[in-house]
Amino acid sequence: MDAAEPPVATGPSAATGPSAATGPSGATWPSVAAAVRDGIRCMLMRGGTSKGAYFLASDLPSDPGARDDLLLRIMGSPDPRQIDGIGGAHPLTSKVAIVSRSAVEGIDVDYLFLQIGVDAATVGDAQTCGNLLAGIGPFAVERGLVPATGERTTVRIRLLNTGDIATAGFATIDGRPEYDGDAVIDGVPGTASAIELEVGGGADKPLLPTGRASDDIDGHTVTLIDNGMPVVLLRGEEFGVDGSEPPAALEADDALAGRIERVRLGAGPLMGLGDVSGQTVPKMILLSPPREGGAISTRAFIPARVHTAIGVLMAASVAAALRIPGAVGHDIAGPLTGDETPVEHPSGTFPSRVEVTRDPDGTWRATSFSLRTARKLFDGMVFPRPRR
Repeated sequence: MDAAEPPVATGPSAATGPSAATGPSGATWPSVAAAVRDGIRCMLMRGGTSKGAYFLASDLPSDPGARDDLLLRIMGSPDPRQIDGIGGAHPLTSKVAIVSRSAVEGIDVDYLFLQIGVDAATVGDAQTCGNLLAGIGPFAVERGLVPATGERTTVRIRLLNTGDIATAGFATIDGRPEYDGDAVIDGVPGTASAIELEVGGGADKPLLPTGRASDDIDGHTVTLIDNGMPVVLLRGEEFGVDGSEPPAALEADDALAGRIERVRLGAGPLMGLGDVSGQTVPKMILLSPPREGGAISTRAFIPARVHTAIGVLMAASVAAALRIPGAVGHDIAGPLTGDETPVEHPSGTFPSRVEVTRDPDGTWRATSFSLRTARKLFDGMVFPRPRR
């Protein structure tokens, strides 16, 4: 997912001592002191170009404040190095996925994504993550929430942060996920087993929140689009960006960051997100003509750090916009053939597949398809720090 970073919309409770919370089944969850002593079941997985800690909802407190406080202890936040936790000192590696069986007919599991602040004590749920989504199906099989079905297993997933529905298809052998394979994705070394993802917003979620292909914010022409991730598309040339800049150079340009943030703050209310000054959405993506034979060149602000690649759902939003006349990027995109869009990013190219349709009333809609990989890194008990 897609990628995220602090500051974020929601924060943890102020509690720092041992406490109890009601678990998902109504039972009393063990105290923090017990969790510190005995540990909590956790699986660390790489999902796409991100990495995160995966938990069953039943292994965490159901009270959001108690849960968030515990996760900060586990990840080692706030600390720029996250030296006393399992976070990786970067927004792309300070993520949590919480999974449970779904009570919705036709859906196998529910997936809640939480972005853990690195150097700030923040836990955000305003967005989802399409990269960690790649690991949800295998995790559900690993934990026995969904049975493997022969050599290929399909898992239907409800994304609780956004309401989107995803379908994940992946290889299984002897009732377990198969992580070895020949699939390659830019931004991840080596090869792994392919995971096919389909994500759709449903009938109640239009692709363009304002209903317009473009809007004007702070003197800039922008496209506000949400194909699984709220995104603002900007013309790179208006900001002096040609699509060749390394992420570190863009991050170091305070004047550029300030201009982009002004647009982001103006976009929030138009996208139905309200005041986004404390949120990680919408993402801000500068578009430039393709440089490496793809459809478009991107530099994604998430929102203060610049993504070293691009999130799955960010790429899906870009790919959908390129197919809408009048949207930012439509006029500078390379040739689009079929439903696959090669989206260039700082570390390669992401082949995003989308199907874009228009209702009789003019409403644009999209479904995205992507090939990702994921891998189980470790499975065991994680021990939260006793106090923050």
